[in-house]
Amino acid sequence: MYAQTTENAAVRRATEELEKVRALVAAGAAPRASLALAERELAEAQDEVVVAYTLYGKVGVEDLSEEQAGDMVAAARRQLEREKLRIEAVRKLVDQGVAARAALTPLLEDLESRRKTLDLALSRSELIGKLLAMVKVEASVSETEQLPTDLRIAERFDGNGVFRESEFKKVVLAFEKTFSHPMPVSARGETALHRALGFDHRGRVDIGLNPDAAEGVWLRRYLVASHIPYFAFRAAVPGQATAPHIHLGQPSTRLRAAD
Repeated sequence: MYAQTTENAAVRRATEELEKVRALVAAGAAPRASLALAERELAEAQDEVVVAYTLYGKVGVEDLSEEQAGDMVAAARRQLEREKLRIEAVRKLVDQGVAARAALTPLLEDLESRRKTLDLALSRSELIGKLLAMVKVEASVSETEQLPTDLRIAERFDGNGVFRESEFKKVVLAFEKTFSHPMPVSARGETALHRALGFDHRGRVDIGLNPDAAEGVWLRRYLVASHIPYFAFRAAVPGQATAPHIHLGQPSTRLRAAD
C-alpha cells in the first residue's frame, strides 16, 4: 500500500536494529527490555512512513482509500499516545529529582505537534468519508441509470452528452472570475474511491457544492447555458449519507475487467 515510502531509511535501520537486538536477546547477551525498545522504535518509524505518505505526501485526498484513511488516523493516534508515555516517564524522573524540569519542554512541544497531526488526519479522513458518500450516491444512480423518484434529491441535465477538458477549463475560469476563489473540485477523473466501488470516473468531475447554494445555482445555470451534462445531488439517495455535490459529465460506468 505504501510502496513509495516503505524503503524509508529510518524503517530499514529500525528493522536491522531489531534483528540484531533479537539475536542478542536470544543469546542472553542483552536484556529482554531492549527488545521491546527496538520493537517500539520500528513501530514508530513505520507510523511515520504512513503519516508522511497519507497526510504530508504528494498523494491527493481523492487518491486515498478508506483503508488508507483508517491507517493514517490510527498511526497518528499511536504517535500521540507514545508521546504521552514519554512525557509520563520523564515527569516521574523530574518528580524524583533525577531529571531537570526543562527536560519536559521539548517533549511537550512534540506532544503539541502530534496533536496537530492527529487533528489534520481526522480532518482528512472526514473529507475522504464525504467523498466516499458522494461516490456511493453516483454509483446508486449509475447502476440503475435512473434518478431517485424524489426529484428534490437529484436532477439530471444531459446537455449535448459530451464533457471535454477544454470545457472544464472554461467552467473553472468563469467560476473563479465570478466568485474570486477556486472552484471546490472534490474529485477529478479517476479516484481510488471510485475504483474501489468498481466505477469508471475518467473524464468526469465532482464539485463539492450544494446545488441550491448561491454558487451551486450559478454553476447549474452556467452548465445549462453551455449545454454541459451534469447531475446535481442535493443529498444522498435513501440509505446513504448526505453528500450534496454536482457531477460534471455523463454518469460513471462500471469498470471492465481489463481496466
